[in-house]
Amino acid sequence: MRQVPDSSGLLASLLAAVPVTVVETRDDPADAVLFPEEAAVVANAVAKRRNEFTTVRHCARTALAAIGVPPAPILPGQRGAPRWPDGVVGSMTHCAGYRAAVVARATDIASLGIDAEPAEPLRDPDVLKLVADETERAALARLGARHPGTPWDRLLFSAKESVYKTWFPLTGRWLGFEEARVELDPDGTFSARLLVEGPVVEGVELKVFSGQWAVGDGIAATAIVLPFTVASSGA
Repeated sequence: MRQVPDSSGLLASLLAAVPVTVVETRDDPADAVLFPEEAAVVANAVAKRRNEFTTVRHCARTALAAIGVPPAPILPGQRGAPRWPDGVVGSMTHCAGYRAAVVARATDIASLGIDAEPAEPLRDPDVLKLVADETERAALARLGARHPGTPWDRLLFSAKESVYKTWFPLTGRWLGFEEARVELDPDGTFSARLLVEGPVVEGVELKVFSGQWAVGDGIAATAIVLPFTVASSGA
């Protein structure tokens, strides 16, 4: 089972084999600042929201600098999805005590999505009913019986968030929790079968997204990276 002892490198370890740049942190650094346009977005927000908004953009700009992209505002666009500079794909995530951003050149990666959550079970059982169908809930019960101690329901929630973040830049459309069926594997991978018409990449409709997950130091993270070569297989 994929366990990472220090989650300061949680997503970096998951994505080491793909051409993306990962920046993640457990702190809110003092040198993290916003462009005026970004500051306006959170001007009336509480301090917690401003801190996570600021730090995750600091992570994103650090990652962009590593691939030669100059600093620029990263503003929320349609449905809150970040508007990345031209020629870049990316994803950001934050939860209590953790922020991360992943970016890549759009010539290498068609889309990607990341999500991080507290590594604990979902607190409200009604959330699981909203997120997972009967097939998924039965699979979670089997996983829990065989591998207790892993927050499988939280991982499924996180995986669906990563699915949506990968889906939306390709389609510009909403995707409900019930429109993708996620299957988690104890080896640290998962698959998400789309139950609606899939996005078309290089002329091929994609029906399945493949991802990875890890748990470490109180954080559960999931990631999907969709290289253009996936389209040739129709995955």
